[in-house]
Amino acid sequence: FWWRWRLGELVMLMRLSRLFKHRWADDTQRSVSPATLERLTLQVASSETRHSGEIRLCIEAALPNSYLLRPDATAALIHQRALNQFARLRVWDTAQNNGVLIYLLLAEHAIEVVADRGLNQHVSVADWQALVARLIQHLQAGAFEAGLSQALSEVSALLANHFPLAAGEKNPNELPDRPAVK
Repeated sequence: FWWRWRLGELVMLMRLSRLFKHRWADDTQRSVSPATLERLTLQVASSETRHSGEIRLCIEAALPNSYLLRPDATAALIHQRALNQFARLRVWDTAQNNGVLIYLLLAEHAIEVVADRGLNQHVSVADWQALVARLIQHLQAGAFEAGLSQALSEVSALLANHFPLAAGEKNPNELPDRPAVK
C-alpha cells in the first residue's frame, strides 16, 4: 500500500511539473519571427511547384491543458497532438494522400513528422527518423530556421521523387503554405 501511495504521489508531481513547464513556455511569436515565417511560407510554396504533395509546418509553444492533464507519458501526448494537428489542419485530406506535417512542440523540444499513407508507403521509418535527427541537430545548435528549411527541403525531395508533377502540370495547392503557429 505504501509504495502505491508514493508512486501515485510521484506521478502527480510529474504531471504538475509538466503542466508548469508548458504554461510558462516561451511564446512561439518570440521564437519564430515574422520574417522567418515568411521565408518558410515561400519555401513551402516553391517546393510544391515540383510535386503534387502538400507540406504543412505546425509550431506550438506548449500543449493545451486538455493534453497535459492526461495520465499518458509525455512522448505519447506529443504523438497524439501531432496526429490531432495532422487531422485539424486537414493534411490527410489531399487528393493523392501525400500530405506531410512537420510538428514542433517548443516546450518539450519535440519533433514529429506525420506523413499520409500515399507517401508513407514509399519512405522507411529509418528515413523519417534520420530526417528528424538532422532537424534536432540544427535546433540544438540554435539554427532554428536552417533546420526547418533543411527538413522542408528533404520532405520536398521525397515528394518530388515519389509524386513528381508532369511537364506543364500544376499543383492545385490544396492546403495553406503558411506555417500554423500556436
